[in-house]
Order: sequence, then structure tokens, then C-alpha cells
Amino acid sequence: MEGNRTVVAKKIAAALIVIIGLLALYNNISWFMRYLYPLKYQDYIVKYSEEFRVDPYMVAAVIKVESNFSPDVVSNKGAIGLMQIMPETARWAAGKMGMKNFRMETLVLPETNIKIGTWYLSSLLEEFDGNITLALAAYNGGRGNVAEWIESGQIKGNIEDNIPFTETRDFVSKVKKAYKWYKKLYRI
Repeated sequence: MEGNRTVVAKKIAAALIVIIGLLALYNNISWFMRYLYPLKYQDYIVKYSEEFRVDPYMVAAVIKVESNFSPDVVSNKGAIGLMQIMPETARWAAGKMGMKNFRMETLVLPETNIKIGTWYLSSLLEEFDGNITLALAAYNGGRGNVAEWIESGQIKGNIEDNIPFTETRDFVSKVKKAYKWYKKLYRI
């Protein structure tokens, strides 16, 4: 008897998802997509995107993919906060930015994390001549790895398809998808 209830409950849940999806398509898909692609901390995103000359939609997309806007998340590799910044990268970036008295515990604060993450993304865009795919690959897979891939000729043609690390290739693809949605859904 219990098994039948579970099957029925799953079928009802699936039907509700289909109904919600159809309503979104027929009415206005943006409310549903805004649920899937939230935008929090917009003031900080805009402030630091302007300061470091990075597309704010790209910053929002990186945050979405890295943490889904959860400021206190820490990855199993030790990356911290909204933009999932590694401690070594945070210390290095804070020094380059002239952030006096930077403390690692402040990396979970949305403003600090977005400031450092956006600066870092800006530095990668500069390093890779504005190539978004390479900058995103470096953000996830490491700037040294990307430089090595370029030098060895591993990355050529359609850069995204030739990224050697599966996780990094998936990250780049997800950020680009999120970027398109943020541009469609919001006016930043």
C-alpha cells in the first residue's frame, strides 16, 4: 500500500512540474526563469563590475554557477563564498588590489567576495585578451593550466570543445548559458 502512494505522489509531482512549465511557456516564462536564475547582491555586482570593467551579467552568471548566490558555501577543494575563490587566490588578489588588513574570514561576506572575484575575473580577461572562454576556463581551471594549453596547442579552433578538463569545460558552458539568461531576464 505504501509503495502505491509513493508512485502516485511521484506522478502527481511530475504532472505539477509539467503544468507549471506549460503555464510558464504560455503565460510569461520570465517569472519561472527568474526563479531558476536569481539575482541577488545586484548593488555589489554593479558597483564592482563598473569599477573593474567587467560585464555585470557575466559576474552574475559566475556567481550563479559557482554558488547559486549562497555566500557561505565552501567547496570540497576549499573555494569560498559566492564566487568560490580559493584562499591563495584571495590573498594574492587582495594584495594586488591594495586591500589593507584583508582577513580570510571576510571572504564569506558578499561585498568582499564579489569585489575580489570581479577583480580576479577582470585580470583574467585582461591576461587572455578579452577572450571570455579562456578567462572563464582560467577562473575555474587555473590560469597556469590555460596558458599551458594554449602554448602546447591543446586549445585551438572551437576553444570550448577543446578544454582538457571536463569540469572546466562544463563550467564554461554553464556560465555562458547563465549569462544569456541573465541578459534576457534582467536590466542591470
